[in-house]
Amino acid sequence: MMQLELDAGEGEPEALWPLVDALAIACGGHVGDDASMGRALAACARRGLIAGAHPAYVDREGFGRRTIAVAPHVLADQIHDQCAALARLAVDHGIAIAFAKPHGALYHDAARDPAIAEAVVSAVIRALGEVAIIGPSWGATNALRDAALARGLRYLREGFADRALRPDGSLVPRGEPGAVLEDPAAAVAQARALVDRVDTLCIHGDSPNALAIARAVRAALG
Repeated sequence: MMQLELDAGEGEPEALWPLVDALAIACGGHVGDDASMGRALAACARRGLIAGAHPAYVDREGFGRRTIAVAPHVLADQIHDQCAALARLAVDHGIAIAFAKPHGALYHDAARDPAIAEAVVSAVIRALGEVAIIGPSWGATNALRDAALARGLRYLREGFADRALRPDGSLVPRGEPGAVLEDPAAAVAQARALVDRVDTLCIHGDSPNALAIARAVRAALG
């Protein structure tokens, strides 16, 4: 069965959490604090959900959706600190962090730039150990995938139920018309089209009609 995953701790309705298998928990870069991380981790412990880290550029003003020029060693320390903060709280809830998934601009930059990819992967290993890395499923070249596999980590190809795709499988950039899917039926159709090509399927909690989309996709995937 396809893993359904949600970016969590970003102000989304918590009613979404029981509809997914895994939470990628924002850990302070673009949003999030000890309280929001604790609530998400408690839900993972209570419901048996898989917990993951969702680190980002340190950019609360831009919600992590813009590239920030930062030296790779500084970026690595920032990502480490975010993931380590989540890991410390996870101990209190008796659960382990199973994966890491960069957020926003960092997600795309790490797939494109080997130095950024290495900063992400090395920081994740330092903070969390040998967890899985979630990243893009498209593109003949993918620096994040290559960096993860070179370190012996599992790389999980991610698809998106609620984002429009270009012909090459990449995301239509936010801000362009139709970039975000709002119709549950369209999201279900996309989820079904992706199910054999990805390892994990994401739903965004801040998408319009997110609850209806999550319920429809959950029902369709089982």
